[in-house]
Amino acid sequence: MTKDDLVTKMAQSAQLSKAEAGRGLDALLQAIEDELVAGGKVTLTGFGTFSSKEQAARTGRNPRTGEPIQIAARKSVKFAPGKDLKEAVK
Repeated sequence: MTKDDLVTKMAQSAQLSKAEAGRGLDALLQAIEDELVAGGKVTLTGFGTFSSKEQAARTGRNPRTGEPIQIAARKSVKFAPGKDLKEAVK
């Protein structure tokens, strides 16, 4: 499913125009992004939790040459599905 498909489905379910549903989805995604950038987490009860995680610097290997390379520390995004989502997918 693409973002456009999701907007269409949201518009039909909530009886909104596609433009209104698109703005709503964009606002939701921006709010989640803002909270993760600030180092917080977003919990959508029953759906799941988005959080940011610090990954330490580490040494890796270049797969072509086998040479050790240094991989810098970074933040990554983690998603943990909620109970209701897990049950629905089963």
